[in-house]
Amino acid sequence: MAAMSLSRNGSALGAFYRRMCARMDKPRANTATAHKLARMVCFMRTRGEDFVDQGQQHYEEQQRQRSVAALKRRAAALGFLVTPTKVPA
Repeated sequence: MAAMSLSRNGSALGAFYRRMCARMDKPRANTATAHKLARMVCFMRTRGEDFVDQGQQHYEEQQRQRSVAALKRRAAALGFLVTPTKVPA
């Protein structure tokens, strides 16, 4: 139930849930988010650390950097060089 409530949340977990919903059906996305949430709780309990949410913006920027890195790797495997450029808004 906690994972389903993240659909409109502005946290990093909410962004993860929405990204999973775009990739797969909602029950699977709910299970994936619940699993991630359970791993986070287990990690916090064993380490004794507090949860610090980085926020949706941080999560989306991290995903963007991963996408760019994956695109560079795929292009390099085909013999191309990718250089990102800023698009004026």
